[in-house]
Amino acid sequence: MKFRVLLFFVLLFAARPVASQVLISLLFGDELNSGNVEFGLDGGFNSAYIKGLESNNPYNLFNIGFYFDIKVKNNWSVYTGVLVKSNTGQNQLTSNDLALLDTLTFLSQGTYKQRITWFHVPVMMKYRFKNHFFVGLGPQAALRTKASLFYEYEQNNRKLTTEYNNRELFHRLEFGLIGMVGYKLQKGQGMNLGVKYYYGLTDILRSDSARLFSRSFYIFVGIPIGRQKALEAEKNN
Repeated sequence: MKFRVLLFFVLLFAARPVASQVLISLLFGDELNSGNVEFGLDGGFNSAYIKGLESNNPYNLFNIGFYFDIKVKNNWSVYTGVLVKSNTGQNQLTSNDLALLDTLTFLSQGTYKQRITWFHVPVMMKYRFKNHFFVGLGPQAALRTKASLFYEYEQNNRKLTTEYNNRELFHRLEFGLIGMVGYKLQKGQGMNLGVKYYYGLTDILRSDSARLFSRSFYIFVGIPIGRQKALEAEKNN
C-alpha cells in the first residue's frame, strides 16, 4: 500500500520533478526508512560534457533526486534511487558541433550550448568502511525527457536566449557506469557528502554521422529523511 501511494505521487507530479521530489521525501521519509533501509534526498552540482563533440567546455548544472541505501550484508549495501532532474550537455559549441547537431543557422555573434535532461537510475554496490568513508560502483540507466539547443546573444544591450527543441536527435535510453566516493557525517548517522563520476557506454546520437557519449562529474549531498525517527521506533519496539 505504501509503495502504491508513493508511485501515485511520483506520477502525479512528474511534470514538476523538483517540487514532487521534496514533497514525497517529506511525506514518506519516516515510512520508507528502517534499520536496513535509508531513504533521503540526493542532489548537488555536476559538470558534464559530451565526448565526441569538438568543444571542450563543460556544462555546469544542478541536479536533485532521491536515494535508497539498502543494507545487504555486513558493510555492503545496494545504493539506488532516481535523479529526477538531471542534465548533461556541452557549452560553447563550435560550428562543426552545430553542423553535427543539424543546426541550419550559425550566428557568430552569440554562443550555443546543448542540454539534455534525463531521469538517471544508478544501481551501485556500496561498501562502508569503519571510519565512515564509503565507495560504490555499478551500472546506471537513463531515460531522456528533453533536449534543447540554447542560443545566447546580446541585442540592444540585453542578453537574450533562444531555445530550440532537438530531442529527436538523441536516443531515448542510455546506459553507463557510475562510481562514487564519500563520507557519512555524525559518526555514520548523518548526511552523505561525496563525489561521483558517470561514464556513458552507449551512443546517445541517433544519427550515424558521429558517436557521442555522456560524461559527468558530480559533487553530491545525501540527506536522510526521517532516519532517526525510524531507528528510534525500531528500538522501542
